[in-house]
Amino acid sequence: MTVLGEYALPRDKPVWTSMLVEVLGILDIEEKSARQALARSAAEGWVVSERVGRRVRWSLTPPGRRLLTEGADRIYAFGREQRRWNGQWLMLIVSVPEAKRDLRHRLRTRLTWAGFGSPVAGVWVSPDLSRQREAQQIVNDLGLEAQAMSFTAAYGEVGEQESMVARSWDLTELKDRYEDFIDRFTGLHPTGGRAVLRAQTELVHEWRRFPFLDPQLPAELLPAKWSGTKAAELFHHKHVDWRPEAQQYWDDIVEAEEAG
Repeated sequence: MTVLGEYALPRDKPVWTSMLVEVLGILDIEEKSARQALARSAAEGWVVSERVGRRVRWSLTPPGRRLLTEGADRIYAFGREQRRWNGQWLMLIVSVPEAKRDLRHRLRTRLTWAGFGSPVAGVWVSPDLSRQREAQQIVNDLGLEAQAMSFTAAYGEVGEQESMVARSWDLTELKDRYEDFIDRFTGLHPTGGRAVLRAQTELVHEWRRFPFLDPQLPAELLPAKWSGTKAAELFHHKHVDWRPEAQQYWDDIVEAEEAG
């Protein structure tokens, strides 16, 4: 899906199986695994195949195109600018019985993806008040609107705000992930279209995880010299720098496939 989003999505043209297998091979993915990935993507409704003589080519379905477009918007915009914060918190209280573990898991997953943290069981917080509508949608989708309440307020005088942040989000693990990303890509200087395409694809593939891991807390709530800031600068610099040659190598493979 990273390959399709980075190269196939902007062109809106079908892609031959052999071409996708070749590009995934550049990423050390064996042919059998590549074909299995295509089959899974088709089963999930993201791509559809078309036979042309003895060959098969693949196109994004409308849901697949929508998924990748939304993903691309989120990936490329992530980390570009720091949001101003007025000190206000959004608090969501949702009661889910212990016996309904699947429902609790689904609620936790969706709220976490929306950037919420949970300092204590049943309580979710976010410094982004604009998330209120998304929170409303989540509890409605899960049939929990009768068990949910929300508040917006500044942090009070009891306890420490820093402690609540530490209990709500594992910023230490996130910091370690960012530093691993920085270590991996800072000294990487690929030469030649094949190597640049590989580096660019791996860069995007690794970066695409962060919008789901990072709640994007305002600077006031982050540790000093936050590694996420450096990682974002690195991603956007490398992506712009490598993009022309990576895209050209993709076009060269397309041209060779069409000629063959």
